[in-house]
Amino acid sequence: MTTVETLHCPPRWPWRALLGFALSQLLALAVWILAGWGWGLALLLASHVLFLLPVFLPNCRFYTPVTSRLAEAGEAVWLTIDDGPGRDTRAVLDLLDRYQAKATFFLVGERALAHPELVRELIRRGHDVGNHSHSHPQARFWRLGPVAMAREIGHCQQALQAITGRPTRWYRSVVGMTNPFVGPVVRHLGLTRVGWSARGFDGVDCTPAQVLARLLPDLKPGAIVLLHEGSGHGHNLQIIEGVLQALHERRLQARLPAGP
Repeated sequence: MTTVETLHCPPRWPWRALLGFALSQLLALAVWILAGWGWGLALLLASHVLFLLPVFLPNCRFYTPVTSRLAEAGEAVWLTIDDGPGRDTRAVLDLLDRYQAKATFFLVGERALAHPELVRELIRRGHDVGNHSHSHPQARFWRLGPVAMAREIGHCQQALQAITGRPTRWYRSVVGMTNPFVGPVVRHLGLTRVGWSARGFDGVDCTPAQVLARLLPDLKPGAIVLLHEGSGHGHNLQIIEGVLQALHERRLQARLPAGP
């Protein structure tokens, strides 16, 4: 199994994208002056598209390195469950116990502070926690500036450490979106950004059958599986059980990354 030491890779050069953007604007200005406004404007627009598009690509490494699969995982997968803790958490823990599965819960800081007993319970049962922002600002996370981004990630980190007594190593962006200001915060806190390789879009309106049809083809050794709890459609428990049943049928094990 891949070790935590191998997976735990905070970004080394978190400001390189911003430097690249600044240089691209200087280049566009130079072209504008030397070749005319038409070429300059075209280059300016192209540079903005180049730097904006990666914000919305969940596993893109343009702004911050991301772990999206486990190398040398044997017959194991990494289950990750977002958006808790909440009303589903105890039932999810019971399901995981029934299938002898372990998962990392990417928790929202405000919800963790509201339910610290659930956070401690999932740790007691042998699971792990990750940082999933403090307030989960889904509609505006992509455009947060440096101060707001530091507050979202930093406050969640503080909340989880206050409850569990230890810092988490893992971070997942809200909806997977990552702008230029994520990397510096992640590096400062010593976090590793975690993506996914198997996703069924269970966080939006759906049926269990639809989610499993999208997710199960990618349920293979080394997969990082993205699941949710507490969604408004109310099907998360059925979906998680369907994934656990599929793992059992395929003789795959849901494990946490092994310690260093």
